[in-house]
Amino acid sequence: MNILEVRNIQKRFGSKTVLDGVSFCVPQSCVFGFIGRNGAGKTTTMKAILGLIKTDAGEIDVCGERVTYGKKLQSGSIGFLPDVPEFYGYMNAMEYLTLCGEITGMSGKALKNRIDELLELVGLEKENHRIKGYSRGMKQRLGIAQALINRPKLLICDEPTSALDPVGRKEILDILSAAREQTSVLFSTHILSDVERICDHVAFLEGGKTAFSGSTREIHELKGDSDIELVLASPADLNQVAERFTDSKLSDGRLILPKASDKKCSELLRFLSENDIPLIRLERIQADVEQLFLEVVGR
Repeated sequence: MNILEVRNIQKRFGSKTVLDGVSFCVPQSCVFGFIGRNGAGKTTTMKAILGLIKTDAGEIDVCGERVTYGKKLQSGSIGFLPDVPEFYGYMNAMEYLTLCGEITGMSGKALKNRIDELLELVGLEKENHRIKGYSRGMKQRLGIAQALINRPKLLICDEPTSALDPVGRKEILDILSAAREQTSVLFSTHILSDVERICDHVAFLEGGKTAFSGSTREIHELKGDSDIELVLASPADLNQVAERFTDSKLSDGRLILPKASDKKCSELLRFLSENDIPLIRLERIQADVEQLFLEVVGR
């Protein structure tokens, strides 16, 4: 089941075309990476999903309900974390989440239990001081708790790890990964290592168009045959293998066999066995998301 379906949405601002046929689907209970360079149209797409801007063409459905500009979804199915969330600095986390919960119609013990659950999820259960003293990372974590307060089916985060230090980024990514137990997560980013870490599905946005959308397994399959890295004990053995496999390359005591098929891998293993060449390591080198993104967008 798809929680979100975006079909061929288009948007112009004056003479500038920002979105020119963006389409993708977000399955249930997944972390979806929305990838693109700055200015690719990621934030505009998310505003359209939230019903905050009117598209010129296309359709958006959340949990089977059509998104219409200026109208709130009846199901209240979306939680949102902007790139720079704002809070009432004089409140603490408990007070702020209580306010957010009451706005959505929650109250009493159910609200208290939900707040306790969320504060534990985002690691703020022991923070009782005012929000104005929070770090950037703590505010991002509180923003995630606020966006999840009414159990949305879809959580949208606009570049949640930008401007965070490595520790803060790891904390946010761990929280988003854990949140998939409660909701589907869509987060935009241009930090491709973040996508590599936690995403099940991705969409590449380039020039206002969807360059690719699918699972992380499918995106790796676009690369086709991957390289093989071979490490042997003896340089003489490496040279012998290099003479046999003329398309290979020697680098820092390793032999790289580029774009090696399964058949080529079998030939390599057979050659090592027939010539009694001891093997230290043989490994397929999978392309990372950064390499794949650059290939897909043609850069």
